[in-house]
Amino acid sequence: MGNLKAVIDVGTNSIKFHVAGRKPDGSLETVVDRNDIARLGEGLRETGRIGAEPLERNARSVANFVEEAEKLGVSSPEIVGTMALRTATNAADFISRVKDLTGLTLRVIEGEEEARLSYLAVLSGLPVGDADLVAFDTGGGSTEFIFGKGPQIQRKFSLPLGAVRITEEFFADDPVAEGSVEGAFAEIRSSLAKGGAEGRPSILVGLGGTVTSLASVKHRMEVYDPDVVQGSVLTLEDIDGMIKLFSGMTLEERRGVVGLQPKRADVILAGACIVRALLDAFAVSSFTVSDRGLRHGLAFELFSANEG
Repeated sequence: MGNLKAVIDVGTNSIKFHVAGRKPDGSLETVVDRNDIARLGEGLRETGRIGAEPLERNARSVANFVEEAEKLGVSSPEIVGTMALRTATNAADFISRVKDLTGLTLRVIEGEEEARLSYLAVLSGLPVGDADLVAFDTGGGSTEFIFGKGPQIQRKFSLPLGAVRITEEFFADDPVAEGSVEGAFAEIRSSLAKGGAEGRPSILVGLGGTVTSLASVKHRMEVYDPDVVQGSVLTLEDIDGMIKLFSGMTLEERRGVVGLQPKRADVILAGACIVRALLDAFAVSSFTVSDRGLRHGLAFELFSANEG
């Protein structure tokens, strides 16, 4: 395998660390693919700022991943930030702290760029041919949409609809209050309709931590296996069953669900509700899960840039 490339993707809910190498046939092979649910967006909605504790916790998580990349021989991993760092009034403080700890500059990418890289990741991992495709990535702070036909992106946009906000607004009680799921659905559907998330794709693809977690729960994975998750199908019935399951549990009970990372237990119900509303918005009864995300698309692009 040739030289390695590393990407650190700082999201609202988690930091993802991806190291890849290029195989002789030109395809990419994953060396490391991990995440740390470090919650940069904790309390961000109320204050508009990253709190002192989440700022330090996440900056140190980035520094740990940089150190790990260096041990693998990657001297300057690409560090990017998404929704939380696009919106926080003190994002510059976080970028400065990362620079202090690592000597590297974190680049904040816009929602459209995030969508483009996610689409690139989908294409690199699924045989979509020339189909009409909608790919969505619902995260802690936002949901990205990419509408395409085969390799051509036709439009892409980002909505400020994520699992952290919906959890804070509707699912603060433990267990969640009666009627809160209906309230969350009303808000999600309204956000999707206002944002123009509609269409009739022949293929709907979901990516990101929410959908891969739902797939992991469906397959009852004690140890996450990306090869099983990649390309698996989640149906309307699967999602409805999980919403019923999660909404009837305490947070502590959700932490014990096989296949679910305990740190994701508090936001998974909101994530499942967003996914369920998307199936309605696109009039489909199932979607395909991609285990590839922004980090895979960016790694793919970094290797391509080297060739150019």
